[in-house]
Amino acid sequence: MTYAKLERFEFILKQLDSEGKIIVANIADALQVAPETIRRDFDELEQQHLLSRVHGGAIKYTNVRNEPVFLRKLQMHKDAKRQIARIAAKRICDGDTIAVDTGTTTVHIADFLLAVEDITVVTNSIAAAIQFNLAIEERRMTGKVILLGGTANPKQSSVAGAMTLEMLDNMNFDKAFLSCGGISEGIVYDYDLDESLISKKMLKHSKVSYLLADASKINGKSFFQICHLDECTEILCESTCPLEWQAYEEKWTICNGGKSG
Repeated sequence: MTYAKLERFEFILKQLDSEGKIIVANIADALQVAPETIRRDFDELEQQHLLSRVHGGAIKYTNVRNEPVFLRKLQMHKDAKRQIARIAAKRICDGDTIAVDTGTTTVHIADFLLAVEDITVVTNSIAAAIQFNLAIEERRMTGKVILLGGTANPKQSSVAGAMTLEMLDNMNFDKAFLSCGGISEGIVYDYDLDESLISKKMLKHSKVSYLLADASKINGKSFFQICHLDECTEILCESTCPLEWQAYEEKWTICNGGKSG
């Protein structure tokens, strides 16, 4: 390893320690090197578990194979998740039967429903079921909420397992609203095998599917694959579609401006 590279690494880690998140362009400007050099540095430091790559930059290292517990994760990128959920709620129409998986973005969808009639909501998320029931109590929607059976996971406020999958085998949906743990190279990932199987089955049994993914999920990879991006009808994100993902630009909806219809 060259002395120049060691100096860059030292600078990157020092900035990361003080700021919590660093941007490729800013580091490149500060060190007067090409952004491609910093991206390679970030990749090498990530392999050493000294940082974690995110869209456009890096954050302090987190183990992507271990999902944060639900309540802590609920507070992460909360504004972005609610922006995405607000647009997702607009996709729900009178008479729809929808599937909603477990996630800290999908859980906010019910908060933005208003004057929607005769909706059937099927979910394996205990937290989402509570929020949709609240929407019924507050008369922001009418319909019913079906909480799937299965083995409870208190850390994720969800149910999963063979019973859950068997119930889904007998159901068909107009629309599915799906969360994820990360998206990388056109593949959608989740942290948990059981939950990824449920999301996969919801997608398979739905006419239309919406992937709700905040920008922190971009270029994130965890262990279990849900689907390819091509299988999703629309991708809802608060950030623009990455330049290297132009094949999916037509599916991409920016939820804080731009194409947000």
